[in-house]
Amino acid sequence: MPIFGPPKFFNNGGEKQVLNVSTGGLSIDNGDILNQLGLNGDYVSADDALHDSDVYAIISRLSFDLVSADMTSTSQKADAILKNPTPMTNQLAFWQSIFAQLLLGGEAFAYIWRNKNAQVRSLEYLRPSQVQTMRLADGSGLIYNATFDEPSTGFVQAIPSADMLHFRLMSSNGGKTGISPLSSLSDEFKIKREANRLSLASLAKSVFTPGVLKVGVEKGGLQGAVEKTALSRSFMTRLNASNGGPIVLDELEEFTPFEVKNDISKLLASTDWTRNNIAKVYGVDDSQLNGKGDQQSSIQMQMEQYIKSLRRFAVTIEAELSNKLHGTVKLDLRPVYDILGSNTAREVAALMKEGALTSGEAKYLLKERGYLSQDFPNIPETNPRFIKEGGTNIDNDT
Repeated sequence: MPIFGPPKFFNNGGEKQVLNVSTGGLSIDNGDILNQLGLNGDYVSADDALHDSDVYAIISRLSFDLVSADMTSTSQKADAILKNPTPMTNQLAFWQSIFAQLLLGGEAFAYIWRNKNAQVRSLEYLRPSQVQTMRLADGSGLIYNATFDEPSTGFVQAIPSADMLHFRLMSSNGGKTGISPLSSLSDEFKIKREANRLSLASLAKSVFTPGVLKVGVEKGGLQGAVEKTALSRSFMTRLNASNGGPIVLDELEEFTPFEVKNDISKLLASTDWTRNNIAKVYGVDDSQLNGKGDQQSSIQMQMEQYIKSLRRFAVTIEAELSNKLHGTVKLDLRPVYDILGSNTAREVAALMKEGALTSGEAKYLLKERGYLSQDFPNIPETNPRFIKEGGTNIDNDT
């Protein structure tokens, strides 16, 4: 069944007037995001933002965990699209790209391709820089102008909202567009950039000037620049020839090596606070960025807090997918915090201990969650607590 392209509607200022409400497109791959944050110089693109280890760590971690969640829909057709969204790449690569863009820029777009029967056939990722969000002046909805990479499709106007997945984080205009979390870090990025430059300059001076060589003054006269330069070169020749061994000096020479001063060490550590701020705007503990975190919190407590933060983004994704794909979509985060199933096993064991579950029900749950294989044998019950009077096994009755 063929896939039809989007209709090319053109707005000529007729019946439907539109207002531009687009944020301007903070995109992973178009070099706009940090430029729009008012930063110049080295930090001018989203690619550079991802070169920042702290930004990369949080975007990579959150997007990977979101794509690791079990995404399902009550609609079979919608579920099939979630599992195979595009012929261009695999499911995980496509959704991680969408989620990473959403986290970085506050918005993410995917065009919904339909067949001649208006059924969803596939999704196409669009950079925010390719999309212009427009509000109909009569308040009846949103439409989109988009520039597709395929020359055969090109620029398309007035794409209806039903044909565009538009994910957005916190909004300042009633949910029409989203705000990038990084937009609150403009000052932090500027300070970090300058602190990095100062640290590198200080380190360079310390590294390239290894120390001070003092030479005794004879006959009360100071040596000239030529003699001093020759002595420096001679000393460096001996230093390099020593291959890491001790340097032999005569009585008239004294060498004092430079050390990395405490203030330079402070410079190297002065940008640690930006890690905390980056984690803060994404609602996660700085321990997720290999920071110290809360030393009083257990690993379990930290994971529970992280899952709560991750859930905020999952709800945003669920809402848009459920609205546009016409089926309730859920992101089950259990695979994120219970990769090995040990948490599920402990919870089931605790419920059994409290008498809330029978052993048969517990095995059913463990099979459903993947902790036990589906062909795990039904071993006869031996625990008297779960055997009815007369020796009947409860599991065999159900």
